[in-house]
Amino acid sequence: MKPDRNRIRQIVYDFDGVMTDNHVYVNQNGEEMAMMHRGDGLGVGIIRSLGIDQMILSTETNPIVMHRARKLGLEVIHDVKDKAEALKEYCAGKGIDLSGVMYIGNDTNDLAAMKLCGFKGAPADAEPEILAIADWVSGKCGGMGVVRELARILSEGAE
Repeated sequence: MKPDRNRIRQIVYDFDGVMTDNHVYVNQNGEEMAMMHRGDGLGVGIIRSLGIDQMILSTETNPIVMHRARKLGLEVIHDVKDKAEALKEYCAGKGIDLSGVMYIGNDTNDLAAMKLCGFKGAPADAEPEILAIADWVSGKCGGMGVVRELARILSEGAE
């Protein structure tokens, strides 16, 4: 099913496996690195221009998440143990009805939060349990332009 920009008020992205390829690279100093798709940054801007709010919800405490969110101008909630509870609290605080939320997730720790949302999306390489509940599955794998593809779909026909 194609995402409907008229129904979506908020997009919530998991970070690892959606904005990254779900791999972690560690250099000789023990510093972690992740691969991301530059087109996703452009996608975030396109979606923002459509008036749709976006944020990152992650279990990770890695500074990579914060750095990327800051660069993209996205709110981020990280170091989350229970994504469903964190999402409910976030939306209640912002006055956002969960039926207007699109959650893009890839792994089983996203499942409960995704089930709360009016629209669910996933990268092509998401876990089977996630693919089974997704309303929209990207043709891209995580870290390979999922957000950019979503932006293209949402902006079709925009004035």
